[in-house]
Amino acid sequence: MALSSATPSVRAPAVAGTFYPAPARTLQHDVDDLLERAASLKGFSSVYGLVSPHAGYVYSGFTAAHAYKVIRGRKFDAVVVVGPSHQEYFQGVSVYPGESYRTPLGVVPINRELRERMVCDEKRIFLSAAGHRGEHSVEVQLPFLQRVLGEFSFVPVVMGDQTLELCENLSVAITSAVQGQSVLLVASSDLSHYHPYNEAMSLDQRVIELVDSFDPTRLMERLDHRELEACGGGPIVTVMLAARKLGANSARVVHYCNSGDVTGEKDAVVGYLSAIISKESSDLPPRVN
Repeated sequence: MALSSATPSVRAPAVAGTFYPAPARTLQHDVDDLLERAASLKGFSSVYGLVSPHAGYVYSGFTAAHAYKVIRGRKFDAVVVVGPSHQEYFQGVSVYPGESYRTPLGVVPINRELRERMVCDEKRIFLSAAGHRGEHSVEVQLPFLQRVLGEFSFVPVVMGDQTLELCENLSVAITSAVQGQSVLLVASSDLSHYHPYNEAMSLDQRVIELVDSFDPTRLMERLDHRELEACGGGPIVTVMLAARKLGANSARVVHYCNSGDVTGEKDAVVGYLSAIISKESSDLPPRVN
């Protein structure tokens, strides 16, 4: 697909200097520091996916670092990052049609072959800059991936709507596309928004329980009924469904906090979790709070 004049080949950073530092040296230092301070969690052998928050690093970076530290130094053929759209509304799933995303740490190439296989048969999954132009949910994952994986290629995916049917369709497209490859799936999501601290803790604990029980269908049902909150619930459900199809049998939340834990302001907080989706036959380490 040829790029339109409105679609740059290299997607420039949209939130450098706000969600994370713009100077490369500062960003590298901050990400490395978060990774070093995160707990070293053992017991995860075959990792298929992870869930990571997408707020500013000062709020959710430490939580994200717990999941990313688990995969530091591992090798994957490619990465698929699935995030929600905060800036634009559209129906379906948008996959960026350009050549790469750029962060202050360098350019991350898009895996064109994997991208083409993902969009070839499903009409609701399409090449478009919609949802990517000013969106942070995919972008903020990249500096962590750059520091833990080094060089890698990826497919940036943004969900315009988040129905269970669309999650199932996207999970099938992903699993069909990645057959025979070792591909890391990343779901970008925060949890409840702007509730008092104790109420947020209660809401978020229910999400944690459903992630830990590896129950994406029940999670989406409860999100649809507004019993729970997660702005990237669709990406979480999609990645869990796809990882299960690929062989995962376990999901484990490895860290949780909310913005009140960081700022001390507890009247209206935002929740964050990170999780590892893997294939395991033994007990996994406990969550670190």
